[in-house]
Amino acid sequence: MSLKSRSFIFLVFTVLFVFLNASESEIYPNISIEKAENVLSYNLIDVVGKKVQQPLVVKVVDENSQPVENVPVTFSIVSTPSGSKEYKFEEETVFSGSDGIAQTHFILGSKPGNYECSARINNPDTNDIIYFKLTARNSRWIFFLITGVLGGLGLFLIGMNMMSDGMKKAAGNKMRSILSTLTKNRVIGLMVGAVVTMIIQSSSATTVMLVSFVQAELMTFAQSLGVILGADIGTTITAQLIAFKFTDYALLMIAVGFALKVFVKKEGIKNLGAAILGFGILFFGMHIMSEAMYPLRSYEGFINLLLKLENPLLGVVVGALFTGLIQSSSAFTGIVIVLASQGLLSLEAGIPLIFGSNIGTCITAALSSINTSRDAKRVALAHAIFKISGVLLFIFWIPTFADLVRSISPVADPSLSEIAARSAVVPRQIANSHTIFNVGFGLIFLPFTALFAKLIIKLMPEKKYENATKPKILHLDDKVIETPSLAIELSKSEVSCMIKLLKRMLSAAIKPFFDDKELSDEAYPNITLLEGIKMREDKV
Repeated sequence: MSLKSRSFIFLVFTVLFVFLNASESEIYPNISIEKAENVLSYNLIDVVGKKVQQPLVVKVVDENSQPVENVPVTFSIVSTPSGSKEYKFEEETVFSGSDGIAQTHFILGSKPGNYECSARINNPDTNDIIYFKLTARNSRWIFFLITGVLGGLGLFLIGMNMMSDGMKKAAGNKMRSILSTLTKNRVIGLMVGAVVTMIIQSSSATTVMLVSFVQAELMTFAQSLGVILGADIGTTITAQLIAFKFTDYALLMIAVGFALKVFVKKEGIKNLGAAILGFGILFFGMHIMSEAMYPLRSYEGFINLLLKLENPLLGVVVGALFTGLIQSSSAFTGIVIVLASQGLLSLEAGIPLIFGSNIGTCITAALSSINTSRDAKRVALAHAIFKISGVLLFIFWIPTFADLVRSISPVADPSLSEIAARSAVVPRQIANSHTIFNVGFGLIFLPFTALFAKLIIKLMPEKKYENATKPKILHLDDKVIETPSLAIELSKSEVSCMIKLLKRMLSAAIKPFFDDKELSDEAYPNITLLEGIKMREDKV
């Protein structure tokens, strides 16, 4: 082939190369790309080695924000976890459609962690570029989620019990004296109930104490009603503390509490240390639950499930069942706040759950009233009626209630995404709704405690006196052994009852010596005098 022929062929190939290269790098002035609407999140998550279900989507628009068709969008990988392999796009260059949308899927690599990608067009006037963050989860992420939530919940409950026990031991005698002497006035009873519950950080513990006090006849059933309402107010402090996000200081609190509990000899300081240690464990458990729930932020099935909880009835039922199961409204409130801190719950979904937790916590008082006196059972019934009545009073205007809560709560930064905004403000809003609800119904029902007492006595009247002939322990309760001062008061009441029985037996034993007729028992006319003596002997 001659030199002239070779030169001609080289020239043809050069022209073709330049033409093709110019075509591929065609410049598109006056257009840009933006995040496509109706895309849930730009933080995409799936399992390692899998194709991310949600596509990477951008929209090409002109200077008037109108969609532009047939513009190439280039997707690129910015960073990947160290050592990861086999990651790729299904298509690296995608042309926009008639709606301006260009999308592709990303296949995650072999290593868990963060993958960062970008999308851009060739425009010299702007430097538009959209970044995507994709997260590859471990293939056993569901196992880690379940164990993290259950383990965190276990630590939360252990911390709650340790904190409550520490405070009860540190202030138990004083709390007993305050509760048993300052509850004759219902307003003072309300304040005493709130203060005591703030100190021991458990409305259930306060209610159980009330059941025991009424059982020991240290207070009447009517006096306990104001304290019940106050206890519901006092428990809101726990939710407020949880919403303050002290999780960053959990390990510090554990260290301080441990040091006080182990190295200080004074008993009061040791008990205070146990309370601080419990408080730290509580928040550490919350931190573990929060970290474990993070993958749920992008799990569409779970998000859709939580959206259904905006149905008030369903939310109340779920809250009541779960709280009854774990027997701690504070623990369930903590879980709700953790979900909200991940941006998974709206305020409208959180409020019914909080209402339900207020009903579910009644199970603790109900269990503590088993095998107790009639008045003690009435305390548990009053607790349940107050809670259910309060929920019925608020449940029909949840949207208005939510607006009221928002009006007194912090506002999210407008620049934040929807999930980030929820994470920032909804936890505090849920804590505030819990406070407003309990304070509100407490103040509403306080003037009517006397009427409620009459209603509850009608619902649970005194049993027929025949039942009193059966031998049974009236006041002793194994559940209060850990609070010695209260256990001693119950023992005194039981001994007092035994003295009354012996007095009646001695009085009855003398009568046959002065009267030949067959006599009936003075207290129970349906049985004979001798049967009455034998019955009291069995009781003693």
